[in-house]
Amino acid sequence: MLAFITSLRHPQNSADYRRVEELLRLTLASTANQTSDDYVVIVVGNVRPSFELPPRVHFVPVDFPAPAPPTGPRTDRAPFVWDKGTKIGIGLAAAREHSPDHVMIFDADDFVHRDLAAFLAGRRDDRGWVVDRGWMYSRSRNAYRAQNAFNRICGTCHILPYSAYGIPDDLAVTSTQEQVAAAFGERLEAMLGAHHGAVEWHAARGRTLHAIPFRAAVYHVDTGENHSGKAMTGAARPYGRSLRRDFAIDASLGAGATWWSALRPAAIAQSVSDYASRNRRRAARFARRVLVRA
Repeated sequence: MLAFITSLRHPQNSADYRRVEELLRLTLASTANQTSDDYVVIVVGNVRPSFELPPRVHFVPVDFPAPAPPTGPRTDRAPFVWDKGTKIGIGLAAAREHSPDHVMIFDADDFVHRDLAAFLAGRRDDRGWVVDRGWMYSRSRNAYRAQNAFNRICGTCHILPYSAYGIPDDLAVTSTQEQVAAAFGERLEAMLGAHHGAVEWHAARGRTLHAIPFRAAVYHVDTGENHSGKAMTGAARPYGRSLRRDFAIDASLGAGATWWSALRPAAIAQSVSDYASRNRRRAARFARRVLVRA
């Protein structure tokens, strides 16, 4: 069984908590779209969602304090990792009763491929997996693009054996944040609260994360609630039906508005400018290497 685990930010640290709930509702449509029933979804948060949760989704309430003053979703990294990591720790404790083989920690505004549970159902071993190729998607533009090095920019990117987390038997869904932090130690940041450098972190400890052989997740940007504040700039692909088939993402704009949003002249000009900038940086790096060798 695959356990999908996510956390919701504290209402105080959002721009609009109704928007946070709407993003979660869209995200859970993708987990409910799985082609295999061999999965469970755990959502941990301070406030139970106001909409009816899909089947196989379990909400776990916590009363953790807001990690930062009410300044919106873009908090400093340390309180963000603390809040997310301790909530994910509670989610791992809650998943215990379902006896999952694997765990995928996902962000509550992203989307997961419909075949993930089926893919893992045939691989009940101790391998870990990484989504190194995925998609970036903007609902406000109804457009998307292929995203390589996906795990470098999006937290919905790792699948690990449940046993890899080393969850203490006495960790409970009623544990405090301090108890969760003590239970996981350095793993709180490296495995639960952040994703940058996780492949290298696991490799240094003897675990190789294998690449999932398809684009298995969608990084949702331009939401107004991203901690990163990430936006999609430049030209992109207009909405395609594969988004609905694979990720349960419905179109947000009509056909004409979609094509204009994805490929308007300003977007194309931005892509050309970005391409030129990348080439200049590559040329500068190459010149520096040549000078050093000389």
